Amino acid sequence: MERTTCCVVGGGPAGMVLGLLLARAGVEVTVLEKHGDFLRDFRGDTVHPSTLRLLDDLGLAERFAALPQRHVHSVQLPIGRDGDLFTVGDISSLPGKYNYVAMVPQWDLLDLLADEAKREPTFQLRMNTEVTSFLMERGRVTGVRYRDRVSGSTGELRATLTVACDGRGSLARVLPELGLREFPCPMDVWWFRLPREERDPRGLVGNAGERYLTAMIDRGDYWQCAALIPKGADDAWRAQPLDQFLASFAEATPWIRQGVADREPRPRSWDEVKLLDVRMDRLRRWHRPGLLCIGDAAHAMSPVFGIGINLAVEDAVAAARHLA
Repeated sequence: MERTTCCVVGGGPAGMVLGLLLARAGVEVTVLEKHGDFLRDFRGDTVHPSTLRLLDDLGLAERFAALPQRHVHSVQLPIGRDGDLFTVGDISSLPGKYNYVAMVPQWDLLDLLADEAKREPTFQLRMNTEVTSFLMERGRVTGVRYRDRVSGSTGELRATLTVACDGRGSLARVLPELGLREFPCPMDVWWFRLPREERDPRGLVGNAGERYLTAMIDRGDYWQCAALIPKGADDAWRAQPLDQFLASFAEATPWIRQGVADREPRPRSWDEVKLLDVRMDRLRRWHRPGLLCIGDAAHAMSPVFGIGINLAVEDAVAAARHLA
């Protein structure tokens, strides 16, 4: 029988930060991640000042700074008929040395946290390990059942505490006593990339057109682009030609309007436009005997300003402080 003190389900930002902090406190912790690596595009890449300060406190600031990244110091919106950009948020005015948002591929951040946690003798990370159900004894969660996605083998891992960090699709969300409460959300988001040119503005730029509200995040040599679409409209709206969508997107972006067709490489198929199914909900209770939920498993967040990853990290810090 396999056993650990704390079983963390999900190796995202919440799970990896919690695992690192508990292991540093001497707690035996096992993180189960269903994927074989962290390489998923268009995940939360916005590392806010609060998270940057945490990484500094953990002694990881120098290693984090060495990761490929772009610093966003301002939020801009087009104003008037000519679309002149107006700064509506100046992040550089914040006190302290972390007065910016760091745009870092999430897989790089997770690799950094995993490498640091593996230095602790009480930490274990198991990739390709998908949790399929909870173990229950006398009304208490006592661990998980899992499946190895490479070999197909199954097993059980007993734990004093199981922490669900497996996002908005968490197994914990089907437990009726936790009481999932959903809030109306009118939008989904399409994510894709466009090349960025030196003459383009910098930072985070929002735009409004006749058909789309858009946001463009400066990633150095490319823009990470978001187009807001009505909730549930993905299938129907993908019936339009891709070039028609890109033209509509450009119409909402005055400074790129004339040149989107000349930017290469631009999306050539709808497969390069990823859907984010936006949800806003929360569990009425985040715990039951033997189980705790944090991050998106407890509260799925709006993607606006990339707050989700940072609130998930704050959940992990608060949980670790109490649990250790």
